[in-house]
Amino acid sequence: MTSRTGDEHPDTPVPHDVLVVGAGLAATQTVAGLRERGFDGRVVVLGGEGIAPYDRPPLSKHLLDRRTPTWLTDEIGADLLALADEVHLGTPARSLSLSGAQPEVLTDDGPFSADAVVLATGAHAVRPVDWEAALTLHTAADAEHLRAALVPGTRLVIIGAGWIGAEVAGVAAAAGVDVVVVEAAGAPLMAALGPTVGELTSPWYAAAGVRLMTGEHVVEVGANGVGLADGKLVAADVVLAAVGARPTTDWLAGALPREDDGSLRVDEQHAVIGAPRTVRAVGDVALRRSPRHGWVPGGHWDGALRGPAALVADLLGVPDAVPADVAPYVFSTQLGHELALFGHPRTDDEVVLRGNPADGQGWAALWFRHGSEQVGAILTVDRPRDVGAARRLFTAAGLPRLDRALAHDPGRPLREAVLV
Repeated sequence: MTSRTGDEHPDTPVPHDVLVVGAGLAATQTVAGLRERGFDGRVVVLGGEGIAPYDRPPLSKHLLDRRTPTWLTDEIGADLLALADEVHLGTPARSLSLSGAQPEVLTDDGPFSADAVVLATGAHAVRPVDWEAALTLHTAADAEHLRAALVPGTRLVIIGAGWIGAEVAGVAAAAGVDVVVVEAAGAPLMAALGPTVGELTSPWYAAAGVRLMTGEHVVEVGANGVGLADGKLVAADVVLAAVGARPTTDWLAGALPREDDGSLRVDEQHAVIGAPRTVRAVGDVALRRSPRHGWVPGGHWDGALRGPAALVADLLGVPDAVPADVAPYVFSTQLGHELALFGHPRTDDEVVLRGNPADGQGWAALWFRHGSEQVGAILTVDRPRDVGAARRLFTAAGLPRLDRALAHDPGRPLREAVLV
């Protein structure tokens, strides 16, 4: 493929070779997308973990019942090792140079260059300074280490009641581990869902045999547990820091403009803003411009799965039949409940509940933009019949508009609440 047709960037030539930095889901889907679109040029992949691509969600959701990684070859049917011309799984990138004729990535094994480079180096777990005694959970090696430490009767303290903390708490408690979760905010999942909806998940902890401590700030992590700001010690044999993840982009310092959290702003086709269009970023490292949702942070599994389709189509100048604006999507199995979040909640949104969270029949929450009928996000909890409808609502060009009263009624299908 050497020419671009029907493209808004006709002066950008189709690359003859592509360098993909990273070997996770976003990288695998990028390479698979290139081949599916007929790209017959050279594809080289640089990975940093030293093992074949695997799926990350099972690391927490199935921490104790899946003792080996869930390989992407089996999970999504894409074999990175077979699709790429070269795969260097133990060759992490050290720096990026854009001063030459081609983008060049420096590694300990020497430089790699190509007509186009796709940055898909993912994220890494945050562990604050002086928390060396705490474990983290983001890689297969992390999961193996944590799994070995958790036996029945072990005292586990999890710092953070976010997605990962809640998932690990549930599976550990079910296996006979004594679990305490310490959360600095006033409720679980506040960063993702806000206080109103986050508080609704608090009773799940006690029901699952987990002690939840909210509004508590950890100031020290030691071999015997965690020290709190009020002087209390929460004893532990194992401490897990589940306080978030940060895009793995420190190696790009000085080469590309980065946000405070390390992410890279990209346009709708994952071209890095402020860089040549031969430089793309996808997956956890990307802060994507969305006509529907505004700036969408990475870290969404669905974005890593489906985002590369738009990237590849634009890079090759092929008209894309796949919607480019992938809606943010998070799914979670935690403390005996199934959650699916579509869209991007905002702190000033107005929350409308659908169903009664106390009746055990499942419920949903809808985030309406302040003073409007537009819905920016929908969370379903134990309501599988609403999952498909919620997903479909975020496939149009703009945010869906719903009748609040009809959306509030759990007995009415969500599609009946849509305003035309």
